[in-house]
Amino acid sequence: MQTNMLGAYGPWAASIVGDDPARLSFRLGRWKDLEEWRAVAKQRLMDCLAPPDTGGVPEVTVHRKFHYDGLHVEELSWQLPYGPPTQAIFLKPEGSTGRHPGILALHDHAGKKYFGKRKIARTADEWHPMMLEHCDQCYGGVSWANEIAKRGYAVLIHDAFPFASRRVLLKDVPEKIRGNLSDEDPENPRNIEAYNRWAASHESIMAKSLFCAGTTWPGVFLAEDQRALDVLCAREDVDENRVGCAGLSGGGMRTTFLGGTDPRIRCAICVGLMCTWRDYLLHKCFTHTWMVYVPLLPRDLDYPEILGLRVPLPTFVQNNISDPLFTLPEMERADVILREVYRKAGAEENYRCEFYPGPHKFDLEMQAEAFDWFDRWLTED
Repeated sequence: MQTNMLGAYGPWAASIVGDDPARLSFRLGRWKDLEEWRAVAKQRLMDCLAPPDTGGVPEVTVHRKFHYDGLHVEELSWQLPYGPPTQAIFLKPEGSTGRHPGILALHDHAGKKYFGKRKIARTADEWHPMMLEHCDQCYGGVSWANEIAKRGYAVLIHDAFPFASRRVLLKDVPEKIRGNLSDEDPENPRNIEAYNRWAASHESIMAKSLFCAGTTWPGVFLAEDQRALDVLCAREDVDENRVGCAGLSGGGMRTTFLGGTDPRIRCAICVGLMCTWRDYLLHKCFTHTWMVYVPLLPRDLDYPEILGLRVPLPTFVQNNISDPLFTLPEMERADVILREVYRKAGAEENYRCEFYPGPHKFDLEMQAEAFDWFDRWLTED
């Protein structure tokens, strides 16, 4: 027996999921009608996600408008029915007019809950040194939301639950939970590192509490990302019929759920988070956040098939060969699964998957190919 996360129980647990297509997989050939399958499978996914009520289209407050790096910038916020206001940044080319194709840019996790939108968008020359390091490590030294905006897109970047403006404040939890930490001097790198360590340990508490509330972490993500999508699509300078989303890592996971369930996402690019339930179960659950797991769903749909719910809409998956978050064989198996879904739907040309050398990242080469994919499907001829 190969070693695994569950020891002697691993083979038994893996057998529950099995190697064959899950009960609601389109690959089974049970459904001849794509829309009939999608309705059944999507309903099961939503039942398992149990997303909370996040209200209707949020009322947006514009706090500031200015120009930076050739871009028109807006600092926005909106209030959901719970929690602190969601802060966001909107970008489009400076001086541009008319309606632009839109991108909902989804920031990563990276164990850095103090930061959110600042991980992928830059709006001033002065930048936090921790974000400079993060940008160099993960994004080839550029803010990818800025770069895609410069190509003629309207881009919205919002803080996800519970990151940055949406993070859990230490003053709001019991002393025995927060220890000797406080929210004072929050931009100090040492305090940020301490907060991020605390937030990592708090994830299990958050996940258990969400389960007790009758919802799931991915369900919260999906519901809140859909409200951000509402904001983007409601803008007069955005063509709601030409909207895509993308993100690395935690942003790739959010792309999977949003792109798989909301048909307004006409083009989806999942970067650095596409694998299988079997890989999580046996090998890699220790490297992943609670945010990815959907109780009971694996018997009905494998993880890639969540994104596959969007078939035949254009989809691009980018993997890194030496990504420590996954095993290469299971990343490759995820590609086989999605490729088969698109083949059975007669839409093979709308699916693309690439494997790049190196570790977990969304570097300049990957960005260039991702942006070209958006151009192919979202820009007018």
